[in-house]
Amino acid sequence: MVPSPPLYVLLEVLSDDNENQVHSTSEPEASPITTTDAHLEAFPTPPFEANITACMDFARILYKSKWSNKKKCSIIVSRSKGALGQWFWACFGPRSDRYVHTSSDSGGRQDGLLWYKDSGQHFSGEFSMAVVQANNLLEDQSQLESGCLSSHETGPYGTFVGVYDGHGGPETSRYINDHLFQHLKRYTSEQQMMSVDAIRKAYQATEEGFLSLVTQQWPMKPQIATVGSCCLTGIISGRTLYVANLGDSRAVLGRTVKATGEVLAIQLSAEHNACIESVRQELQSLHPDDPQIVLLKHNVWRVKGIIQISRSIGDVYLKKAEFNREPLYPKFRLREPFKRPILSADPSISVHQLQPHDQFVIFASDGLWEHLSNQEAVGIVQNHPRRGIAKRLVKTALQEAAKKREMRYSDLKKIDRGVRRHFHDDITVIVVFFNSNLVSKATSVKAPNLSVRGGGVTLPPSTLAPCAMPAEAGST
Repeated sequence: MVPSPPLYVLLEVLSDDNENQVHSTSEPEASPITTTDAHLEAFPTPPFEANITACMDFARILYKSKWSNKKKCSIIVSRSKGALGQWFWACFGPRSDRYVHTSSDSGGRQDGLLWYKDSGQHFSGEFSMAVVQANNLLEDQSQLESGCLSSHETGPYGTFVGVYDGHGGPETSRYINDHLFQHLKRYTSEQQMMSVDAIRKAYQATEEGFLSLVTQQWPMKPQIATVGSCCLTGIISGRTLYVANLGDSRAVLGRTVKATGEVLAIQLSAEHNACIESVRQELQSLHPDDPQIVLLKHNVWRVKGIIQISRSIGDVYLKKAEFNREPLYPKFRLREPFKRPILSADPSISVHQLQPHDQFVIFASDGLWEHLSNQEAVGIVQNHPRRGIAKRLVKTALQEAAKKREMRYSDLKKIDRGVRRHFHDDITVIVVFFNSNLVSKATSVKAPNLSVRGGGVTLPPSTLAPCAMPAEAGST
């Protein structure tokens, strides 16, 4: 990492009769400026991994110093180009509450970087959704569709859940959000029923559609070839639950054990992350002539030393050799041309027959599972009210993220999007509960359509987004 320039903290002390002060956030001169009304100190930049809470406590000490009893006092942080400067700006600069608090068509609520819908009713029971943004642009997208699952009103009827964890940008996850369910409805109509084949075809059509988009935009926006997304879906049709997955998002079932009454966590989705030995073995068997198909880089297994996941929508630069060339950034270009796709868009699909003791399923991006185990998440859902349970899971994960950095949760919440990505990922959680009476209904029974999409912060047109510090290329 390039060393950051010094971080300048301006402690401006103003007399009571000075009502026309100007707060400048431009970069200060190299030498400290001293006037009768202001005192500027240049503090050397500590390592980025410095204890964040200590820095914030230091700022509070300044604020509560000897000047506070007699004169107005404020802290102004210069917006340095360095990593720590950007972090300090995010902590003490303009806050997230300047964002427009809009909700999508779902009627969800926005609280800073957290969007949530505490409760709703789907075809087979209740649901709860929550999304917290960490990236400068929200890369997680999500949806819940309830009602007719085909293009014909004859059905089948049920519930569709989608969690799309993007990487490299939001374009792929947004594309999936707009197209996958529509493709599924079309193929379900053709087959007049929900099936594994219809789901697989919907994934394939979505992948092909995004490839067409990349082909169209390549001359003007070549970096779109490096954008991709994990893709986790769940479809409840009658008593059958289908779970399809690309990447490392996860679906976990909560099932009651009759004898003890406890609720067990059962993972329904297969993950495609190179940290899993079976995934590395699969890649090596598919590419026997490539000894570098998986590499241990910075103590993390990555496909071609670039990306952790082995299956996705998008990431065209690792699927089509004609898109792995200039003008892509060198970190994405492979030295040797490849003849077959390195990544796959073929989902792992499981079929589960719902039983009366199946209580709920948690669908979530890997941002949640980085901080909570399957059993911990299921235990939280089981032991708390249903209303707002997705928000509770997200907040618990954020509390764990803060604890790992030895900081307070209240301080973590003050860190703005973009810089927040250094502390946790975008996190999306959808909890779907089953009502056994509703699950038993025939799939031909009609129900009103419901469409909910997870939200994120929306900036006013005149507001410039703060500079984000990009995460390591290829991470998910």
